[in-house]
Formats: sequence, structure tokens, C-alpha cells
Amino acid sequence: MSGGVDSSLAAYLLKKKGYDLFGITMKLWDYKDVGGDLYKDGRCCSWEAMSDARYVCSQIDAPFYVLDFTSEFQEKVIQNFIDEYQRGKTPNPCIICNTEIKWKVLWDKAKKLGADFIATGHYARIEYDDNEKRYLLLKGKDQAKDQSYALWGLSQENLSKTIFPLGDLNKKETRELSLEFGLKTAFKEESQEICFIPDDDYGRFLRERGSAEGGSPAKCGGKGQGARGKEGPICNLKGEKIGTHPGICFYTIGQRRGLNIALGKPIYVVKIDPDKNAIYMGEDKDLFKSFFVVSNVNWIAIPELEEELECEIKIRYLHQPTRGKISKLTKEKILIKFQKPERAITPGQSAVFYQGEKVIGGGIIDSVLD
Repeated sequence: MSGGVDSSLAAYLLKKKGYDLFGITMKLWDYKDVGGDLYKDGRCCSWEAMSDARYVCSQIDAPFYVLDFTSEFQEKVIQNFIDEYQRGKTPNPCIICNTEIKWKVLWDKAKKLGADFIATGHYARIEYDDNEKRYLLLKGKDQAKDQSYALWGLSQENLSKTIFPLGDLNKKETRELSLEFGLKTAFKEESQEICFIPDDDYGRFLRERGSAEGGSPAKCGGKGQGARGKEGPICNLKGEKIGTHPGICFYTIGQRRGLNIALGKPIYVVKIDPDKNAIYMGEDKDLFKSFFVVSNVNWIAIPELEEELECEIKIRYLHQPTRGKISKLTKEKILIKFQKPERAITPGQSAVFYQGEKVIGGGIIDSVLD
């Protein structure tokens, strides 16, 4: 329970259905460690959020626990976030948190506390396919809030022990029901930032973490006190140097702002080469690609990919799924081909494969092919 409206209503609905439940809020980080406390300790992982979750549990007469997973979160999520940016990639920490923290660390602890199932406020659905003998992950009914994209890493075991009470609701209904039931969190605002970067300033976070840890690795760069930055070239697509960057971790594919280069026309980051410590710039048209490679694949609707499969592919949370084909490259990697080129395919982000409302599987974008 985050202390927000979604998890609060999920708990209430389960209690109303007769489930014997307890609430858990995860303590994952401290503002003193991550910085950016624009909201005066009033958002995710704050005392206020924990207090709201505890209050809702008292409303529904359910036990409540706060569990400290700060070390696990640091190791699995925050360090991965830093490492991936240093490799010139753009990670999605929410997906790592789901697979490595919520459905591993938290679930293991919940079982020890007596839980048979884990429930969250995600807008997604789970069904069991009697013919295939598999649990299926489906989009939430509210297409504007569907969160199946962030859940592609869940295993069959995870899905068999998971309940999504909000899967058939839309956000408006969630607000209305929370108000009807008198839940304290009914009108609580949502946070759109990555939870451990509340001011949404990735550069500030990376510089400060580099400084706090005695200097960031050379490829990260940065101007924070104690950071050891390694500048590198900014090049055009011909390989000609047109500028200098302070560190590749401060850039992402499709970025236009903060480049400090004037060429008389809009230019964008179209490629990041960590081996050469180089950033490559181009025009908007240069961002459109058709082929890319995905690794760390997890299959949900099928045991594994046997032959080329046509499906819809989503390459970031707000991306509209687009038709394409997926085929096996190696045991651990697959090749994706869009029917039409898509803009800003970004290594480090997740690619999730759909057939209608059904999630076939997903993985991490490894590289983009010219």
C-alpha cells in the first residue's frame, strides 16, 4: 500500500469481498539519501504516505506493517538505474521494482506473515487459460490507465498468487468508489515522477549520487563535488565532432533540450555509443527505426517463442502498441521488426508484446539496428 487511492481502494474491495487481509507499505529510500524533496516529505515512502496507508487499514480493520527494504531497493533498483545510464541506456526502474522487489522480496516476506496471495492497485487483469494451462496477463479495462506494460516480468507463479482488484475499473470509478466508501485517500494526487527522484531531475540525482559515492564512474560525468566526469564528443551522423558532452548518462534517445549546440535546425540525440563515449546527433527523421534487439525476455502467454510471431509491440509506457513481428535470434535474444519505422526506440526501455488485450511477453531493448 503506497498510501494512494488505488491501493487503498484495492484493499477495501478485498475486505468487502470477505478476504482476511493485512496491508504492507514498503520503506524503500529516504529523502536525505536521494535528495529532491520538493514536497517536504509528503510523497511516496514518506511518513505521510505511510500514515495514510495505516489510516485506511484502520478504516477497514486490517493489520498494517511497514517493511524496510531500503538495502534491497538500493541494490536492485537504484544501482541498476545508475549503472544503465552509465552504459548509455535509459532504464525503467518501476519494472525492475515490480519484478525484483514487489514480487520477490515483498512476496517472500508476505508469505512468512501468512499471506496466500498478493494484491496491488495496478490497473491490469489476470485470467487462467484452461486450454493452454497458463495464467494470462491482460490489459486493464481503462486503456488510459492500463499498467500491464510494467508487469511483463511476472512469472506464472507470480500471476497464480496475484489479485488485481481494480482491473475492471477506470480511474474515475476508483475515485467515486473511494469517496463513497469514505476512504481518506479518495482525492489524493498521483505522483508521475520516478519515486526516488521526486523532483524529476535525473541529472541532479546522478551528480549527487556520484559525489556521495566518492565520484561517479568516468562515463557518467557530472559537475557534482567529488564527481569524476569524463567528457566526450558530440558528433553528427557522419562522425564529425560538433561539440562536447559532460557524460553520456545525462542523455537519452530523442532528447532535444539541454544540448547547447546550434546548427540552425532542430537536432536530437539519435545514438549513444558507450564504447566510444560519444553522443550522435541528427534530425527528427533520423530517430525512426524498424529493427531492434530485445534481451532478458519473459514469456507469459506462451512457454517460449518457437517461430516468428506477428503482434503489437509497445516500446514505452505511453507508446501506442504498433504492429510488428518478433523472431528468435538466440536463446536469450529476439529480433523485432516494426511494419513501419517507429520514433526513438530506446535501449534500456522495455518492449512488451501484445495480441489484443493479452500480454505475450516482454523484455529489455538491447540495441537498435540501422
